[in-house]
Amino acid sequence: MDQGNTAFILICAALVLLMTPGLAFFYGGLVKAKSVISMMMLSFGALGLIGVLWVVYGYAIAFPGSEGLVAPWSIDWNNIGLSALIEVPEGSAYPPLAFVAFQATFAIITVALVSGAIADRAKFGSWMIFAAIWATIVYFPVASWVFNFGLADDGSFAYGGWITYGMQEWFGVGALDFAGGTAVHINAGAAALALALVLGKRVGFQKGVHVPHNPPFVLLGAGLLWFGWFGFNAGSELAADGTASLAFVNTIAAPAAALLAWLVVEKIKDGKPTSVGAASGAVAGLVAITPACAFLTPIWAIVLGVIAGAVCALAIELKFKWGFDDSLDVVGIHLVGGLIGTLYLGFFATNTGLFTGGDGTQLLVQAIAAFSVLIYSFVLAWIIGFAIEKTIGFRVKNEDEIAGIDTVIHGEEGYVLENSRA
Repeated sequence: MDQGNTAFILICAALVLLMTPGLAFFYGGLVKAKSVISMMMLSFGALGLIGVLWVVYGYAIAFPGSEGLVAPWSIDWNNIGLSALIEVPEGSAYPPLAFVAFQATFAIITVALVSGAIADRAKFGSWMIFAAIWATIVYFPVASWVFNFGLADDGSFAYGGWITYGMQEWFGVGALDFAGGTAVHINAGAAALALALVLGKRVGFQKGVHVPHNPPFVLLGAGLLWFGWFGFNAGSELAADGTASLAFVNTIAAPAAALLAWLVVEKIKDGKPTSVGAASGAVAGLVAITPACAFLTPIWAIVLGVIAGAVCALAIELKFKWGFDDSLDVVGIHLVGGLIGTLYLGFFATNTGLFTGGDGTQLLVQAIAAFSVLIYSFVLAWIIGFAIEKTIGFRVKNEDEIAGIDTVIHGEEGYVLENSRA
């Protein structure tokens, strides 16, 4: 067992876990003051719930193993509860449970990302029910499509999900998604769009009405997300080597460029660059580089960052034109950014992109992967959300939304002045 790589994986897992509290700060600062507790609790609720489900059966669904092409929905019954993975097989590079822990943090942050689309108006209990069902029938299987694979002795694929192994068999190249552009960001962004449509618009929804109550929280959250993202991207190599180093550098370059591009767009469009724009631009760049971080040179990573920052800065305006209330721009940043990063590889992935030695096949498989996950996640998220709304209700009462839902749902306030209850 390589103790260095084992330590690397465990440290990266801890970094990725920190991203969920970071997301809570990022999202919490974007909502109104009387909804900050509710918003942050959606992330912490996902952390607790998905952490348990992953151990009980999530890993067994996401990584079922098996020879040949893994079915779209499979489960390894031997790994229910993870007891069979405690022993370290002879010759393993790292303990199986180190990988289990690393992938658990991916599942947690993906579910938490969805919550940004329903800020200010969602019931906590209904969200938890949605999160459990969506993780079970959407995230866990999609993770298997993308991340689950095994290698033969010669280094070739022995088995895997259809997005990687399957399309390699069919087209000669598999879809490239190093750290989760499809499984995490497109997946979460599509589900966010579905929930935004199910829950409808916030009271008084229009441009300029709902403003972030705490930009310092937003910046703090973005900083924590960026910090944790090094574990997200570099850690996906599962070894402290040259590929991890490339992913690390690209995780600096792309979001930095995206931050600048977003601010330029804001300056041109609105006359002022904002702190929230800087934070959002960095996150957009992080989203876009996630699938591509190990498959681009740093210069192409900067170009990707510029494109993602500029396009996402414009994409967040679509909700006002098309009339859907994606409260915290999960669609404009994660769905659009995930699509940009995934499809960009079809053009510029080293050796296989259309303009870097390939023939267009890589672009084809990237598009198939991206839009398959988008459609699958959107449809099932809409069905789950609609069923919850029509049975126990997903959205709070309008009067509670106007007053602020922290005290109604959690009996707490985010900001209590010393003499306010005297």
